[in-house]
Amino acid sequence: MGTLSAKSWTKGLSVHWVSQNPKAVSVFNEKSGERIGDLKEGRLHQVFENFQMIEWSIRDGDEKVLEKGAAKVENYEYFKDSLEQNVPKGKVTKHNWNESKIYPGTQREYLIYVPAQYQGSKPAALMVFQDGLRHADPNGNLRATTVMDNLIASGEIPVTIGVFINPGRFKNQGPKEKPRNRGVEYDSLGDTYAKFLLEEIIPEVEKNYAISDDPEMRGIAGGSSGGICAWTVCWEKPQSFRKALIWVGTFVDIRGGHNYPPMVRKTRKKPIRAYLLAGENDLDNKYGNWPLANKQMAAALKYSDYDYHFHYGKCFHGSKAAAAKLPEMMRWLWRDWKE
Repeated sequence: MGTLSAKSWTKGLSVHWVSQNPKAVSVFNEKSGERIGDLKEGRLHQVFENFQMIEWSIRDGDEKVLEKGAAKVENYEYFKDSLEQNVPKGKVTKHNWNESKIYPGTQREYLIYVPAQYQGSKPAALMVFQDGLRHADPNGNLRATTVMDNLIASGEIPVTIGVFINPGRFKNQGPKEKPRNRGVEYDSLGDTYAKFLLEEIIPEVEKNYAISDDPEMRGIAGGSSGGICAWTVCWEKPQSFRKALIWVGTFVDIRGGHNYPPMVRKTRKKPIRAYLLAGENDLDNKYGNWPLANKQMAAALKYSDYDYHFHYGKCFHGSKAAAAKLPEMMRWLWRDWKE
């Protein structure tokens, strides 16, 4: 088809196309074969119903396919607690950890969020976020530090220090290449990543800040592989972490994650509270079906009488649904912290 000259992007419920190919005339829906619309001066935008995956093609006047692509329509509205309010703002500092003995050769960045209400004389609660830097971005999807500012100010969650940590990279990686150690760290079962947090990262944070050693005051969050990682940390070390916030969790057969539902059923109940978010438009590939895997995990938690909440909607794989629901998820996770 030659050099690609077209691009598409989604904003809200609208999909936009731009093509520089002078032969480009129309955009078609590849699944239905229907014409979506005609390009005018190389541009087209069309409004769709929410939760659509549009497989499209750009065609010439004879309806010959020139280029193909896909666009995902998934839109949510943020509620007030995900938006900046007139409340005290926490401080965020950036750090590097390049001296890991548990994951030798890796380098990573992490952020420490310290709420304005923190007083060194009183240990704070803790929330750890995998894939952390993008989740802490106040202009990103999750906006976790903004949510924490608002919920700490309202007293709905405790004064909480946030550790937003990225997965490990290696020295020979390009700057735009995904961290190669992510799968090893996040998808692997066992206690290695938990030990990494407890023996390397948290002690670094505690050099400057007091963190509660009460496991009920420690939570861990993540999406996809970061979500199963959050569960694994609590599963392996409930004496250190007892709150897991998980969205589109990768409970499939990548590094054994599909074993968790039977493990939860057959193992004596552990003191873990878990919020799971999943959706019917999530991934389905050779590793497994994410919607089914999350339903199986939720069913196992129900069978074993865990303190859990399962939200099942229409979301795709990613953090958009979790971003819209993060205040609700955090409130549920910490709902009885004052008791």
